[in-house]
Amino acid sequence: MFMYLLVIIAFLFSLWAQFRVKGTFSKWSKVANSNGLTGYEAARRMLDANGLHDVPIEPVRGTLSDHYDPIHRVVRLSEPVYYESSISAISVACHEVGHAIQHKVSYPMLTLRHRMFPVVNFASGIAPFMLMAGFIFGYFNLIGLGIIFFSAAVAFQLVTLPVEFNASNRARQVMVEQGFIRNEEERGVAKVLNAAALTYVAAALVSLLELLRLITVFLGNRD
Repeated sequence: MFMYLLVIIAFLFSLWAQFRVKGTFSKWSKVANSNGLTGYEAARRMLDANGLHDVPIEPVRGTLSDHYDPIHRVVRLSEPVYYESSISAISVACHEVGHAIQHKVSYPMLTLRHRMFPVVNFASGIAPFMLMAGFIFGYFNLIGLGIIFFSAAVAFQLVTLPVEFNASNRARQVMVEQGFIRNEEERGVAKVLNAAALTYVAAALVSLLELLRLITVFLGNRD
C-alpha cells in the first residue's frame, strides 16, 4: 500500500512539473531579451561559435516541441521559440544547441543514450503487454521478463538526466560568455531551464517507483 502511495505522489509531482514548465515558459516568453535575439538567431550564433556551421535550424509546429535530431544533425525549434526574442525563446533554443555540442564532442552520456535507444524502444513497447499477460494468467516468468524490459526504459530515463542538465549548463555558459544575456537576465534563463529539467526528474522518479512497485508485487506473489 505504501508503494502505491509513493507512485501516486510521484505522478502528482510529474503533473505539477509539467504545469510549472508551461507556466514558467509562458511567463518568461513575455519578457524580451536585452539584445533582441530571436531563438533562431541565438541558436545560430551558438552553433557557429562552436564550429557547427553545417547544422541547420528548422522551425516546427507545436509548443515546447523543440529538440535536436542526432540522426539528421538538425536543431528543430517550435515556432514560438524560433521566431520570438524572449528569455524563454533563447533559453530553450540554446539548450537544444547544447545537445548538438554534446554530439560533436561525443559527450559520454549522450553516446550511451543513443546506443541504448534501439533496445529501449523495443523494450518499452513490449513490456506493458508482457506484464499485463503475466499478471492476468499468472505467468511469473513472463512478469519477470516484463520487469526486465521495463527496467531498460527506466535506465534510459536515468541516463537522460545528466544529458539534459549538461545541455542546460552548456547553454547558460555560452549565453553569458557570448553576451546573449545580461547579468540580470540570468535569473530568468535559470528558471526556464530548471523548470524544463524538473519534468525529466519527475518522469524518471515516476518510472523508478513504478519499477520498484512491480518488483515488490512480483516478489510478493512468488512467496
